[in-house]
Amino acid sequence: MAYWQWGNPAASHVVVCVHGLSRQGRDFDTLAAQLVEKAQGNIRVICPDVVGRGESDWLADPMGYQIPTYAGDMMALLGQLHAHAAMIELDWVGTSMGGLIGMVICGQSASKLPVPVRRLVLNDVGPAIEWASIVRIGTYLGAPVTFDSVQQGADAMWAISKGFGPHTPEQWLALSRPMLQPVNSAPGSKLRLHYDPALAAPFKQATQASTLQGEKALWQLYDNISAQTLLLRGADSDLLSSATAHAMGKRGPHAHLVEFAGVGHAPTLVAADQLAAVSSFLLKH
Repeated sequence: MAYWQWGNPAASHVVVCVHGLSRQGRDFDTLAAQLVEKAQGNIRVICPDVVGRGESDWLADPMGYQIPTYAGDMMALLGQLHAHAAMIELDWVGTSMGGLIGMVICGQSASKLPVPVRRLVLNDVGPAIEWASIVRIGTYLGAPVTFDSVQQGADAMWAISKGFGPHTPEQWLALSRPMLQPVNSAPGSKLRLHYDPALAAPFKQATQASTLQGEKALWQLYDNISAQTLLLRGADSDLLSSATAHAMGKRGPHAHLVEFAGVGHAPTLVAADQLAAVSSFLLKH
């Protein structure tokens, strides 16, 4: 599993930022740069490419593309990071799937972690996921598409990513470039999306019944979380309902909710108000 590292590699304050289902760790470039600047370099920001995405390896068995595998990988990564330079403060930022992984990490016994997670940011995700959103994502996940240029790929991703909210063309290109990879080494090769199309296999086996069963387990994990928790929600999100978000404020870690108008699933943590909400939460003493 590859990861992107920002800041001081020996810093004792570590922030792990984990992306959504078909994204990759470069999604957090803007947030990571701001955290390093505001912490005056006294921070280590780790942005993994979850297995099957970005620079990480693909799995031989696509049925391994599920949350338990990802959580196990993250536990191994945390152990390696701690061995390299001891952590004193550990925070987690998780967008969508990255938030689900965070709930698994934070909801189990703290004795399994190098240090307990201190602060947790859940970006537009909770224990209950709206079935309509799962159906929507399933319509494009893993589709065998190629593009003639970065701009064409960016335009195609924008067509299915309107929920991310307003972005300048420059911001969207910056988010899109790491999502595209040459199909082969030939000059002028077409581009493909930078993830294993097979990660759609277990996703498309989900049913409403299995999703509801998973929801019960996730609520149990959520209720076990002791980390101070910030919940971000796009006000127009079709994945995290308003009812679920408010329920998360009344149980478990009693998450503090911040909503962003004009945004659906999921805030990209590029806009100034989104960056401010996360950085102030993680860096306040």
